[in-house]
Amino acid sequence: MIGAKPYVEKVLFVIGNLDVGGAERHLAQVLPMLKDAGFSPLVYTMTHKGKLAAVLESQGVRVIEPWFSTPVRRLPGLLRRLLLMPLSFMAFCIVMFRYRPNIVHFFLPESYLFGGVSSWMMMSPRIKVMSRRSLNLYQLKYPVLAKIERLLHAGMSAVLGNSKAVVRELAAEGVKTSRLGLLYNGIDLEVFEKLPPRALVRSGLGIQSDALMMVCVANLIPYKGHIDLIQALGDIRADLPSGWVIALVGRDCGIASELQALAKRLGVDEHIHWLGERSDAIAICSAADIGVLSSHQEGFSNSVLEGMAAGVAMVVTDVGGNAEAVMDGVSGLVVPARDPAALGQALLTLVNDERARQRMAQAGRQRVADNFSLTTCVNRYAGLYRALLSQPDCNVQRALDASQIQGH
Repeated sequence: MIGAKPYVEKVLFVIGNLDVGGAERHLAQVLPMLKDAGFSPLVYTMTHKGKLAAVLESQGVRVIEPWFSTPVRRLPGLLRRLLLMPLSFMAFCIVMFRYRPNIVHFFLPESYLFGGVSSWMMMSPRIKVMSRRSLNLYQLKYPVLAKIERLLHAGMSAVLGNSKAVVRELAAEGVKTSRLGLLYNGIDLEVFEKLPPRALVRSGLGIQSDALMMVCVANLIPYKGHIDLIQALGDIRADLPSGWVIALVGRDCGIASELQALAKRLGVDEHIHWLGERSDAIAICSAADIGVLSSHQEGFSNSVLEGMAAGVAMVVTDVGGNAEAVMDGVSGLVVPARDPAALGQALLTLVNDERARQRMAQAGRQRVADNFSLTTCVNRYAGLYRALLSQPDCNVQRALDASQIQGH
């Protein structure tokens, strides 16, 4: 379907910023392909452009940040908060009137609350789409904002979740079935055909070529469950082969010192490579024997798909869409969340069975190719947008499914 027809409809994507994160990386991959499909995508970042803006701009996708972004951020806290809302509304209105998008698509709760209310006040545009990419546990802290979110649902032409778990929660919040759709993340499979040799990656990390290597790609945030992972490794350390290592890839969001202290207390600190935020996370995955994600909550994790596509047997917790990506016992192992004992035993199962690791790694790679390619994902976006432009009250899931069939 990509490139099938010369559409020029403008789609405005609204997000907090384009610093490195799952949703941000997703947009950085999807939008250039939507541009190639004939759409005119542009991005409005509510705070500042972020690191991935340059990636999009280099491929002809315009990224707009508020004109007041830098000066207002330098103001004292109270004054900044007083000015931020009216200035943000004014800046968003200017963007909407200047570019007059046919569709506006909100990503993540912050942009949905701000942009959804703003576009409702402006009564423009007619077609509005929201994507939620996590479970709604965040609403527990902000009950008033949660109520506003649920009110905004009624004004959306389409409400999308990236896993069945997220879609079920949106349905429970009152989204009409006809406006609700499941749209999985997609992975650019061509990237995995150009990875450097495993031995070269390991050498660059200071890891022996014959060491048992595990990897976890997740920012150091409490809900990613690193404490459970380190506890599990401490529990099974006596049964692990000598020289084993685990690479933790992800930026520190304030808990690194706590995790490092726990690792030292449990006697596993010398085996952990704290790699921080890396642009070569996929290559690091491809050099590992086992991938792990110990999250307490997820929408649908790109890092799990990337681990599978890189040919790594995965151990994941049964939250969000993890069990939709990893078929337990076939393409990896799925364990309960917040259960270090179960996590440790699953890791040991794969550590002790190289043939099972290889079998699951191969099955995982094939599963991603069959179900989670970036091309399929972009075809579904494009098909949905075209269906909405033709018939704003169309059935969202049917439009998504029809676009996937046509794309094949």
